[in-house]
Amino acid sequence: MLVVVVGVVSALVFGAADFLGGLAAKRIAAVRVTAVTGAVGLATLLGLLPLVGGDFSPEAALLGALSGVTGSIAIVLLYACLAIGPMSILSPLTAVVSAIVPLTAGLLRGESLSTIGYVAIGIALVAVVLVGFVPERGAVRPSLRGIVMAVGSGAMIGAFLIIIDLTPDDSGLIPLVFNRATSSLIMFAVVGALIALGRGGSGGWRPGLTLAIACGVVDAAANAGLLLGLRLGELSIVSVLTALYPAGTIILAAIVLRERIAVVQYVGLALAITAAGMLALA
Repeated sequence: MLVVVVGVVSALVFGAADFLGGLAAKRIAAVRVTAVTGAVGLATLLGLLPLVGGDFSPEAALLGALSGVTGSIAIVLLYACLAIGPMSILSPLTAVVSAIVPLTAGLLRGESLSTIGYVAIGIALVAVVLVGFVPERGAVRPSLRGIVMAVGSGAMIGAFLIIIDLTPDDSGLIPLVFNRATSSLIMFAVVGALIALGRGGSGGWRPGLTLAIACGVVDAAANAGLLLGLRLGELSIVSVLTALYPAGTIILAAIVLRERIAVVQYVGLALAITAAGMLALA
């Protein structure tokens, strides 16, 4: 029961981080937002480290850094595929793949669920597609390039989950600290390269800086919740619940920006609640 609650809350918090990041990206270049959120996330985790604790080990540091590499690749591919579009297909495709990859890894490692658990996961995967659906007028079929990027992004997110799950149980937040340190270095290097090439986005950093900072804090909290969920429960369950992160984004968009939630997304939210309840009973 507890792992389901943690998984759902973490997914909603991830969605909130995406919402803040999306608002920030409307004001400054998305790659700059990613770099800032990574640095702020690192600072937040370092601040929490003395309180949470954790034993340092080369394994925790190495796996954390490796997860930072996969996370950075996932973000780059995600932005690239969404830019190609259509988002209505590629966004939920990314989310589904991000759930299927670690789900498969967990089951191959010997994780098992009751019958109701497997049914719940099936319902949750359908919910991921429906919740992540972005209504677009006149949407065209996705190109092969867009599909490959979406699948690649989802696979890298899945790899991130698998790697974080492999970190030592006594390592606390240390893997996430190395994750954020690595991803921040990568993204700031990308920003520097783009600026040098004149493609780093126009204007200064100030317009979306506050939102980007808030996104970094919220994202760090979401990752900490994810890590807790993986410590408490199975990778197969937590990965599917985490993939419901678009729910947090659309709920906030509806409340704050008064954006309309499509009927198909309401159905997805209802299925997500149903799946979470079933997993709690499994």
